[in-house]
Formats: sequence, C-alpha cells, structure tokens
Amino acid sequence: MSESTYPLLQTIDSPVELRELDKEQLLPLADELRQYLIDTISSCGGHFAAGLGTVELTLALHYVFNTPDDKIVWDVGHQAYPHKVLTGRRDQLATIRQTDGLHPFPVRSESEYDTFAVGHSSTSISAALGMALAAQQKGEDRHCVAVIGDGALTGGMAFEAMNHAADTDANMLVVLNDNEMSISENVGGLNKYLAKLLAGRFYQRVRETGKKALHGMKPISDFVGRAEEHMRGMLLPGTLFEELGFHYIGPIDGHDLPTLLSTLETIKTLDGPQFLHVVTRKGKGYEPAENDPIAYHGVPIFDPKDTNLPKGKKPKTYSNIFGDFICDMAEQDERLVAITPAMREGSDLIRFSREYPERYYDVGIAEQHAVTVSAGLACEGLKPVCAIYSTFLQRGYDQLIHDVALQDLDVLFAIDRAGLVGGDGATHNGAFDISFLRCIPNMVIMAPSDENECRQCLYTGYQYKGPAAVRYPRGMGTGVEPTRDFTPFEIGKGEIKQQGTNVAILAFGSMVQLALDIAKEENVTVADMRFVKPIDEALIEKLAAEHQLLITLEENAVMGGAGSAVNEFVLDKGLQVRIKNLGLPDRFIEHGDIKDLFERIDLTKEQILELIK
Repeated sequence: MSESTYPLLQTIDSPVELRELDKEQLLPLADELRQYLIDTISSCGGHFAAGLGTVELTLALHYVFNTPDDKIVWDVGHQAYPHKVLTGRRDQLATIRQTDGLHPFPVRSESEYDTFAVGHSSTSISAALGMALAAQQKGEDRHCVAVIGDGALTGGMAFEAMNHAADTDANMLVVLNDNEMSISENVGGLNKYLAKLLAGRFYQRVRETGKKALHGMKPISDFVGRAEEHMRGMLLPGTLFEELGFHYIGPIDGHDLPTLLSTLETIKTLDGPQFLHVVTRKGKGYEPAENDPIAYHGVPIFDPKDTNLPKGKKPKTYSNIFGDFICDMAEQDERLVAITPAMREGSDLIRFSREYPERYYDVGIAEQHAVTVSAGLACEGLKPVCAIYSTFLQRGYDQLIHDVALQDLDVLFAIDRAGLVGGDGATHNGAFDISFLRCIPNMVIMAPSDENECRQCLYTGYQYKGPAAVRYPRGMGTGVEPTRDFTPFEIGKGEIKQQGTNVAILAFGSMVQLALDIAKEENVTVADMRFVKPIDEALIEKLAAEHQLLITLEENAVMGGAGSAVNEFVLDKGLQVRIKNLGLPDRFIEHGDIKDLFERIDLTKEQILELIK
C-alpha cells in the first residue's frame, strides 16, 4: 500500500489508532478509505456498492464506541468491508473471497472485532440483544450495536427481536442503514434539526421530568403521551419503532460525519433500546455504482476508470435456464405465479417480472413468508413457483413441512445455488437441501445433470400435482443447449449414460459430468439418477446385480444425502454389493476457488480414479 496515496489510512491498524485521531482528521480518512475500497476491490473482485455506502458510518461507530469491548454486529456482511479494513485486515483485503483469503463476511474466527458470523440477513438485532442481555447478567458495562440494512429489515426475525428488546431495559442501539434512497429534502435541514433535538440532553431531561411530574395523573399523562406520539408521527417516520419500544432518532445523513459523531456520542449516554435511522447511498463516491447499485453489488475485476463493467456474451447459467423456463411456462399457463424472497436478479426473474408483473411477487428477505404465501396461492388453484436459494430455503423449513408438504399442496421449488458456491463460502454453500428435503413425506426431488435436463426437470416438477423441488448449482452448466420443447420425465426414473463393468457410479445432478469424465479413463458404468425422491429402485437393483461396487456421487452432505437413500434401499432389500458414498464431508466448507475446494474434499476426477483403482 502506498503511504503517499493513503497517508492516514496506512497508520490505522486497529480502532485503537483510529480513536487517537482528531475528529478533523476523520473526513480525509473517509476519503482515503473509500478510494482504497475502489482501488482494491476493482483489482480483486468482491462486494462493492454496499461497503462504499458505509464508510462514514463505520468510522463513526468505531470512533465513538470502544470496540471490541463494545460490540458491533453487522447484518449480512456485504456492508462490512470498511469494518475489515479498519480492524487490522487492511493489507489482506485483496485476498477476500479467495482460497485461504479473507472471509467474505464477518466471522468470529477471523477477528475479535467480528462479534457474530453473518451471511444471511435479519439476524443482527437478535444477536446484539443477546449480547446486551449477557452484559446485564454478568454486570458488565458495555454497549451493543446492531447495524441492519433496510433490505434486512423486511425479515420478520428483525421485528421479533425488536419486540423482545422492547420488553427489556437492555442498553442496545439499532442502526438502520437505509441505503435504498438518495439524500433528498425530506431528510435535509428540518429533519437534521429534529434529530439533534430529539437526541439531545435537553429533550431527554424535559421528557423524563414530564413523566415524573405526571406520575399518578393517568388521564393527563395519557393525553400528553398521545400528543407527543402524534407530533412525532407527523414529523418523523419513527412512530412504528417507538411503538415497538425504541427511542427513535433520525433520519440523518449517513455521510455527514460530524452529525453522525455527535448523534452517536449522545446516544451513548442514553439508557434502554435506541433506534438510529441513517440514510446512506450505495456506491457512494463511485458514480457508476451510485447509478446502478444492483450491478455493482458484487463485481469481478474491473477498471475503475472505465464507467462500464466488463461485458460480453457468456454461456447460460442454470439460473438463466430457469429464467427462460418460467417465462415460457407462463405463456402456456395463466395459473403460474412466481415468488422470490428478494432474489429477482440472483434467480434470474428479471424478464419474468417485466413481462408478467401482475404474476410476480417479491416478498422481501422473508423466506418463511415466501414458502407459506406460496402455499396460500396453491390453495386457491394457482401454480406457484418459489425461486429460492438452497441455504435460504433452510430458513423456511418449518413452513415447507407444515404449510406445503403436510397439506400436499401443488408448489414447485426452484432451488438455486445447490452445492458449493465458491467465494461466498459456508453461509451460502447449498450442502444440505437433499438431506433435509428427502425426509419430508409427499416431496418429489430432482437433480438435473445439464441445462436441458434442468429445463425438463422444471417442467416435470411443474406438471406434478404436489410439492416438488428441482435443485441446480450456481453458475454455468456443461454447455448443452436446452431444447425449446418440453418433455416430462417419468417420475422416479434414472438413466444409464455409460455402460461399464465391475464398478457403477450412481451420480446425482451436477456430479454426472464428473462421473462421465471418469468413465473416459476407467471402464465404469455411469447412471444419471436424476431423482433423489422417489429413488429409482429398479435401476439400483439392476446395477447391484451387475457390479461389485456401487459409488454414489453427489454435491450434498454425505450424511442423510442421496447416497443414504441408496444405502437404505440396498439394506432393506438385502442386496449383496459393496457401496461407497462420496459427497460433501461432515464439516462446513470454507470459501475459495471451486476447483481448490473440490480438491480439498477429495472429489476431483484424479482422486476418485485413484479410489477406484
């Protein structure tokens, strides 16, 4: 790092050094930090726009609060890159999301300043409240701060936590990083004045003195309380949070560092649950990201002097296959409706949302609701397709069992990001969906092996009358061009792709191609099992009779996975054949390059060939 480019930033190895600076030095430090993020992430790739928007907020929090004794919990973690830079990981930032590099999100094992591991949203308030209550239990004087983005505030868990916090007297602060709108007149001079007034000691003294004076005079006290509430409701958007039991302050400009500092310093003196509403701009300081924060949410390597991200014709991803399928299917069937928990871009529902807006429902970061609203739609004769990531479906598991499967409702789950995802790491690896789905009665579970099979599996699941799931991996497939026509598969039937002797590989989904690559060098049989549930029992029986060894191969946890389904059938039927289950091991898989990760868990062609030999 060039000292001449970042003279202040290069002196900050922890918040301890940050707090030694004069307040006047924080403004140029903010400029350096923002430029450092632009220079570094453009050279290595990673989450981009959200971190640019939290530069001043991060500086203010670490300057005012005595971290790590005081606790800051970040929601999701996309916004925590400035936090990583200021907490001793500045020179490692260029390794983020790479094999053996910095974790993509805060994680407790990486730094004492990372108070809680995050990756999924809406958890920060619950975690910070738990820390605040623990401080009370242990008699420790510390502050606990949750920084939650407004997208994460659509998650019901955040409101469950606030509801609980209101029933305590825990000293905690919730900072709402409202980064979905630009700074405009309604959060200008008047609101800034009101925020200072309502956070100030004079207002607090008047408020508390008034409460004491009116104690025992309930009718008058109730009237004054209602008057204050109505006045605040007319002037500020905080009535909801006041009703939940928080003292609401804001909104304030999250890029106005002096105001941030003075407001946080005042809040630090207050008791009980506090709620600070700050308005920031995603991509702040880099105009292309400000104008298109979605495109610049996560970026590849790019030239920051070029105002356009690298583009070019790319092979279709499995998400694209789904996006084409659902538009084609909607054209044929007016009953089709699409539901997503804030994953329009990730699940490739962009075209569908434009062509069929009245049949498209983005429910926000609310996976439980996404599953149950799908159930409600199915109850009334529509055909809901719930597009959801594997690890996000984990959050709606009870609803999947109780609200969909138990009632045998006609819902199709399009499960993206099934298997390893690379840079996003353990919080996003779809390692468990086969295991947690196959134990649920009434479910049909499919794992397509290529792009065309994915399209036909989606069609098969759509035509099936009941709950069905199609799981497919992140990124590109094998290069197979899907056919325009729809051809449903027979439920529960696999297919032999390559005939060999002695050893049969029963491959599921994304691992079929690996099995075929192995068959090019070893005379093995390859079966594309296609269905996890119901499993193709006749095919297993045939393969067991003709081979000495069955190897099951899946991109899911071995424990309880598709291989377990094969084991159960073989044991139940008393078939005389050896079985070896290969898949993801019984540990959380770290972030990194996909090839590196598969090598570390012994799932490369060379490693499996060695096992067979």
